[in-house]
Amino acid sequence: MAKKTARTTSSRSRHASRRPAKAATKRAGRSKRSAININRILVPIDFSDNSKRALKYAIPFAEQFVASIDLIYVVEPTMYPADFSFGQVGFPNVEDELRTRGADELDELIGKEIAGRIPARRVIRTGKPFYEIDQYAEETGIDLIIISTHGHTGVDHILFGSTAEKVVRHAPCPVLVVRPGGREFVRS
Repeated sequence: MAKKTARTTSSRSRHASRRPAKAATKRAGRSKRSAININRILVPIDFSDNSKRALKYAIPFAEQFVASIDLIYVVEPTMYPADFSFGQVGFPNVEDELRTRGADELDELIGKEIAGRIPARRVIRTGKPFYEIDQYAEETGIDLIIISTHGHTGVDHILFGSTAEKVVRHAPCPVLVVRPGGREFVRS
């Protein structure tokens, strides 16, 4: 019986010593891709400092996951009350101007911040920002949305709501919300 016990013990120690070697081999053999598969990242931009901070978060994510970045700028339709007989009147020239300026500023932002390090594209849409952001993410198979919040509280939040909050509620993919202030893990 003593011999059986010895064999069992040596058998266990042999298997125990193999386990770490297998785990080390698996880790060493892994590709650079993570178990999380992110190919496309969407960053809504309104050209505020906060939205530019969200882009600063998106760039290292895209580099780490070998992903591309889509920058989306949403032009809200401009409606002004005219008088009681005509109802609301839209100004397409204002929207066209906002789209043109938005395209120029997005191109400049891509050139300055991304500078060819990763694939990037600009998207300009017209409509309600939260709806257009979520709709674009759904249509194009976006894997992650990185959006900033302006940190409005109280009356501002009640009156205007939060685009980021609405995007989170309706998004077809995970959303990373970048808040103003607080602890940072991306260096500027």
